[in-house]
Amino acid sequence: MSDAFKGLRIGYAVTGSFCTFRRSFEQAEILAEYGAELIPVMSENAASLSTRFGSAEDNLRRLAEIAHREVITDIAAAEPIGPKNMTDIMVVAPCTSNTAAKLAASITDTAVTMAVKSHLRGGKPVVLAIASNDSLMGSAKNIGELFNRKNYFFVPMVQDDCVNKPASLVAEFSMLPQAVEAALNGIQLRPIIYHSSDK
Repeated sequence: MSDAFKGLRIGYAVTGSFCTFRRSFEQAEILAEYGAELIPVMSENAASLSTRFGSAEDNLRRLAEIAHREVITDIAAAEPIGPKNMTDIMVVAPCTSNTAAKLAASITDTAVTMAVKSHLRGGKPVVLAIASNDSLMGSAKNIGELFNRKNYFFVPMVQDDCVNKPASLVAEFSMLPQAVEAALNGIQLRPIIYHSSDK
């Protein structure tokens, strides 16, 4: 990986696709190892709900340890991100279909949607790592809207189980650093969507 990450200020936002948290945290660690400064954000649900994939306390603690700073978990704390020029690029990993729908409709009612909105006021890139079981059904129109929205970029997605979950798309998290570097140069990695057998 290039030196593009050294000193890069990355807003690293996490929403409630709990089954992908492990993969997201692994990529956050890699970005930090590359020299990026992470500004961690979690949606209120991501920060407060314990699931079979881990406790809320453990998830908050791990992200804070990776970033070496307190995690932003409310709208008021996320609002200064843009005015104070805190971030060079924003990553939402995972980005649920619920969050994608809110971003497409410019709804700001969570710490993450506020972080993205505040960051976007400077015309800076946002990278989404989609993780949703209905990406190719009800959520398709919202993801499609964001495809055509300026400053939005996507981590390439896998149709992970087209037989048992025919509408599911999950970001290939291992490509997140590459997607971030491409977005910094105004480039969307392609193909955006592929079948798991193509990997």
